[in-house]
Amino acid sequence: MKYAGTLLAVADMERSKRFYQEVLGLSVAADFGANVMLEGGVFLQTLETWLTFIRSDEIVFRHHAGELYFEETDMDAFLNRLEKLEIEYVHPVIEHSWGQRAVRFYDPDRHIIEVGEDMTMVVRRFWNGGMTAEQIALRMDVPLDYVEARLAGE
Repeated sequence: MKYAGTLLAVADMERSKRFYQEVLGLSVAADFGANVMLEGGVFLQTLETWLTFIRSDEIVFRHHAGELYFEETDMDAFLNRLEKLEIEYVHPVIEHSWGQRAVRFYDPDRHIIEVGEDMTMVVRRFWNGGMTAEQIALRMDVPLDYVEARLAGE
C-alpha cells in the first residue's frame, strides 16, 4: 500500500488548473480531461465524473474539515505574490505558537489551502535573530537535536 495523492472535485477544470499553476506553481503532470494530475500528488476531478464515482447527487464545498498543506522556503516572497492575486482568505498570515508563519485561503471551489513557512526556515529565522539552539528548541517546543539538524542542513 502506498499513498498516491489527494483528489479534489472541481466545478471548472480550466479555472482550477490556472489557480494551482498561478498561485502554487503546480504544473500539470498529466491531463486526461475529466481528471488532471498536478505535480506533488494533487489530482483534480470534474464534478460530473466525481458524482458518478461516489454514486451521489450532492457535493458539499467549503466544509472546513481538511486542507491541502504546502510549505514555502521564501514565505515573504510568497505572501507578496499572494497580495497581487484575487485570493479569498480563510485568515491572513498568522504566526503559530511554535513560530511558523502560515496563511490559509480558498481555491476556486472553496477547498482550503494552507501555505506554511518551511520549518527549517523558521529555525534559521530564529537563529539569524540571535537565538541559541537551546532557545530555539524551547521557543518551538521541539527537541534540541531537531534544531541542530536543521541548522546543519539535514
